[in-house]
Amino acid sequence: MKLESPSFKNGETIPKKYGYKNGNISPPLIINDVPESTKSLALIMDDPDAMGAVGKVWVHWLLWNIPKDIEKIDENSIPENSIEGKTDFGEIGYGGPAPPDKEHTYIFKLYALDTTLNLNNKSTKVDLENSMKDHIVAETKLTGKYAPQ
Repeated sequence: MKLESPSFKNGETIPKKYGYKNGNISPPLIINDVPESTKSLALIMDDPDAMGAVGKVWVHWLLWNIPKDIEKIDENSIPENSIEGKTDFGEIGYGGPAPPDKEHTYIFKLYALDTTLNLNNKSTKVDLENSMKDHIVAETKLTGKYAPQ
């Protein structure tokens, strides 16, 4: 399984317009090679580098029940029937990069699941991870860097 973005290459800089204090729109994502046994996809975007600044991994985006046959998630959109969860900004939906101190690395983790999840949009990363447990068929990731203005 593969996750890419036409807006930035793996390990490179995420364009400013995707930042929380700028456009705060989600980047386009391209999904390939989803396993046959997949029933739905889930995405977690977080910032492990926030541990040094705020004492925890900061959750920027939770998205689940993504259709298994989707090949692209368009910029600033979510696939039909997908559900977004609660970020560490206390909001539902995408919250772009917003490093408080220095350049951080952001990780988009995509999971192929053998089920669809019964979670509402107030769900957190812990809820999502607990629901995915024992249902992950495959996973992949895309990383990008973002520095404060």
